[in-house]
Formats: sequence, C-alpha cells, structure tokens
Amino acid sequence: MTIHDVAEAANVSPSTVSNFLNGRPERMNPKTRRRIENAISKLGYRPSKVARQLRTGHPTTIGLVVPSVANPFWGTFARHLERNALADGFHLLLCNSQRDPGREREYVEQMWADGIRGVVLCSSLPDVEHVVPLLDKGLAIVTFDRTPQASDPPGLANISVDNVVGAELATTHLLGLGHTRIAFVSGTLDSMNRRARYRGFCLALERAGLDPAQAPTWEAPEGTYGDRDIAELGKQAAIELLQREHPPTAIVAVNDLCAFGVFAGARSLGRDIPGQLSVTGFDDIVLADLATPPLTTVRQPLSDLSEAAFAQLRAAMSGDPSAHGRSLTMRPELVVRASTSAPPD
Repeated sequence: MTIHDVAEAANVSPSTVSNFLNGRPERMNPKTRRRIENAISKLGYRPSKVARQLRTGHPTTIGLVVPSVANPFWGTFARHLERNALADGFHLLLCNSQRDPGREREYVEQMWADGIRGVVLCSSLPDVEHVVPLLDKGLAIVTFDRTPQASDPPGLANISVDNVVGAELATTHLLGLGHTRIAFVSGTLDSMNRRARYRGFCLALERAGLDPAQAPTWEAPEGTYGDRDIAELGKQAAIELLQREHPPTAIVAVNDLCAFGVFAGARSLGRDIPGQLSVTGFDDIVLADLATPPLTTVRQPLSDLSEAAFAQLRAAMSGDPSAHGRSLTMRPELVVRASTSAPPD
C-alpha cells in the first residue's frame, strides 16, 4: 500500500494524505480527516520510515548494542533509553553483541546501511577501533559503561557510572563489618567496567592495610562464562572458594546476577547467608530486593544515565559542536540489605 492508494480510497489528493501523516491536520476539515483515517484503517497502510527519512533527512530510529539482555540490567537500561527516544520521536533498535567486537561491528554497519545515524554501544570494550570507520562516515556513537581512553578517536563520548567508586563502597562496607577474608568474583577481566570494579576492590583492601594479592580472588578462565552465564559463574566460584582451606567470609560479586549465583553455590554447600557468608552485588537490578535474603548491592542511577546518553547522542546527531567528545561519569550509591553481616566468630 502506498500514499496514492490511501488518497484514492479517501478521494483526496496525495498531498492531503501527506499533510495528515506529517501532523498538519489544520489544513483539512474534520470530514476529510475521518475519510483518510478510515482509508488507512481499511487498507492497513503504514508509512515507510525509510521513505520519510529520504524525504526529510531526519532519522527515525537509534541503535542500542548491549552485551546481553539475559542480564536484566541491560533490559532495564534499554527500557529507560527507549522511553527517552520515544519522547523525542525516535524508535529503538536493540542488538546483543556478547562483547564480541566482530559482531558489534556487523550490527553497527547494518544499522548505518539501514539509515540509522546514532548508536549507543554498551560493550565496555577498551578499544573501539572496530567502529572507527563508521565514526569517520558520520555515525554518532555514545559508549555506555566505559570511560574515555587515550586511544579513543576524537569526538567519542562516554557515559558511565564510577565503577571504581562502586566497588570501593561495597568492599569498604564489608571491611567495616569486620571481614578480612574477602573474595572478588568476576568473569574474565576483558571489559573496562569489570577491570574498574576489581581496581576499586583492591583500593579498598589497600586502604585497610590488606594485600589485594592475598585476597581469595576467582576469575573465570579465558573464553568461558559470558554475560549469559554469569550466574553459573558465581555458583561455581562460590563452590570452589568455600571449599578452600581458608575460605572467604565475604564475596564481592562483579554484578547482581553473579551474586545470585554465589547464593546458589553457597547454599549447595549448606552455608547460610549472611550468617556464614556475606555477599554484595553491583547494579541493583529489579530482582535484588526480591532475593532471599535481599541483596546488598551498588545502585546505578539508570534513569539519569540513560537520559544523559540519549541527550549526548541527539546532540551529536544534530551536529552540535559542544557535544564533541563530551563524557560524563556519575557516582553510584551503596544499598545495604540483608545479605551482609558481621563475619562468623
């Protein structure tokens, strides 16, 4: 169906249908509007977004590339970003990259070919060389959960929470409860957010006079336990750590899903949380307050972060020179719940 079919069915000119579709109903009387509405409904007509963009030069969709919506954190971020986009007349196209640069590049290239001119990347990869050719063509890119790097191309904007501070808050909380044998559990430290959280963990231990090198840390083997499997990673890590000769009394998990896996691993060994093991997470996903026990975690201000990411992306898409390379880091907050307590005697 085309605009000409609608015009013929409504007995009006194509330009009148165009005025209706582009929000200019004041140029027609109510009876004409009703005829057009009825024709559109009867014919099942939907305007072509590609044709509209070719005609107006205004893109109607932005892209979002996340590691995996298997983690509810990314689903929530996508919902917030979509809300911001819809309020400004845009739709959102969502892709899962599994932090694979090759897959991310393919998605971004296809988005560019489909007329998308703004993308938010959330893989937190240290190097963005794989998308530089698209930046050079004019694609606006904002990275999320990533801080600026010396190797970044000019103009790249980064929006992130302070992951170092977040992990420091969680670790300092455990130290304040009296824990000294604290473990850090993570997938492979190949993303910037995970590295930053581990750095915050180490800084808190050092301030307390403890050697981070002696902390019972557990990192997944290279190439295993991607974002989809982070809960299973936490479970296996807890089982292995808690069977050591000197097991930890507390675990700082790299995110909330990993912490839930730690819960499962500890319970499979008959360990009580928090009586025998305290656990902290990171993100404060919707399930954190519903877990048993409710999870002590680091909350990211997702609504503010998504709003900032969209505002930066729109400014870059519009060619605003003030948006060139502008980055923002927000402070997280610790939410103390029932998964942490003083260590056992």
